[in-house]
Amino acid sequence: MPQNHEYRELRTLLTLLAIVVGLLIAGAVVCLTFVYPRLAEPLAVGAAVLTCLAGLVRLGVKGAGEHR
Repeated sequence: MPQNHEYRELRTLLTLLAIVVGLLIAGAVVCLTFVYPRLAEPLAVGAAVLTCLAGLVRLGVKGAGEHR
C-alpha cells in the first residue's frame, strides 16, 4: 500500500507526542511505586491490560486499513 506523503509530518509529530506522553506516564508510575510500594502489583496488572488493549486496537486499525 503506497503511503500518503501529505500527512507524513503530522504522523511524525503525533508519534513523537505519543512517545513523550508514554514516557511521562511510565516515569510517573515508577515514582509512584517508589513512594507507595504496595501499588506496584495493581499498577503492573493495569499496565498489562492497557498493553493488551493497545495491541487489539492496533490490530483493528491495521485490519481496517487493509479493507480499503
